[in-house]
Amino acid sequence: MEAEVKRIAVSPLASVPQERRTSERANPPMPFPVQTKHRIHAAGFTSLLFLLSVILLISILVCTSFGAVRVPVSAMVQALLGRHALTQTQHIILFTIRLPRVLASAVVGAALAISGLMFQGLFRNPMADPYIIGSSGGAVVGGCIGILFLSQYSLWGFNATALLAFLGSALTMAVVYSLARTHGRTNVVTLLLAGFALSTMLSNSTYLFEAFDPNSSTGTRALAAWLHGVIGVPRWPQLCIMFLLLCVGMTAAYPLMRRLNTLSLGDDYAHQLGIRVEPTRIAIILVGSLLTAAAVSLGGLISFAGLIVPHVARLRLGPDHIRLLPVTALAGAIFLVITDTLARSLFAPVELPVGVLMVFLGGPFFLYLLRKSKREYAL
Repeated sequence: MEAEVKRIAVSPLASVPQERRTSERANPPMPFPVQTKHRIHAAGFTSLLFLLSVILLISILVCTSFGAVRVPVSAMVQALLGRHALTQTQHIILFTIRLPRVLASAVVGAALAISGLMFQGLFRNPMADPYIIGSSGGAVVGGCIGILFLSQYSLWGFNATALLAFLGSALTMAVVYSLARTHGRTNVVTLLLAGFALSTMLSNSTYLFEAFDPNSSTGTRALAAWLHGVIGVPRWPQLCIMFLLLCVGMTAAYPLMRRLNTLSLGDDYAHQLGIRVEPTRIAIILVGSLLTAAAVSLGGLISFAGLIVPHVARLRLGPDHIRLLPVTALAGAIFLVITDTLARSLFAPVELPVGVLMVFLGGPFFLYLLRKSKREYAL
């Protein structure tokens, strides 16, 4: 009896309840060096987000000041703070033309980058972009109808081109998804093939619209520019609605990022962990497609923004989609704001479509990055 009492007295767990001992065995406390490392890692990620936010703000201010009429950044900041009044000409140029366009570039860049991130993770393909399931084809048809036949109409601040491009993109993705869904499941290969086929057919239908264009000289030029990606000057109500759509898309995408991390390990493993694979896949396609449609309605077809930005972020931060989501959104906004400013400033007064400049800048950089990294990375 004395030996038993002595054994209990010297036992370090003698005064610990049984349920607590079981909990500690199942979830052992994290060692102090590991805790410190996690805190440093989280602090570095927070610093990165803060840095990207500051860069985005500076980019918006600097790019808004560029143009035929230069307005110093200091004068803009003082005017926004109510300390200095701008001239009537400067006020019209800044708040009616430049600032809406720069903010539209940020919204389009963030939407395309988030959509590209989601589709790359869903299809486990680093070359996937926001147009992978055919949204570009429907947007082309809608944009053609709006530019060539209904350019004089508008609704809620949206011109017919933007509205019809959004509707065409959304309807095309709905058709592609319905074609790929069989017996309650969505086959990824069928989804990609249906998107490619439908997008190719609709994209090449532009010739028919051009042939029946009643005003071929102006309409065809406007259509060609829109197809190469041109961010126009939206009205403030249109810009506010698109920004609201971006916020809703990001909010809906955030809870899907953890499930996307699990899906990247395979559908069977996700099933074992209790993930409902099919509803998750539907939600990812829906959110990504709506973000793509919103971006197309504002800026036409812009390549590489939804491809290169998520790719670079993944190479630098790893495959964790939860961390990649805010970084990709901020980086995509910065990238397109700067690129669109270069497109309208490099050859002034001639203005290049931002999609054309994006190809010449993004393509070589993308190849250089792949060559320099010389390594595989996980999705």
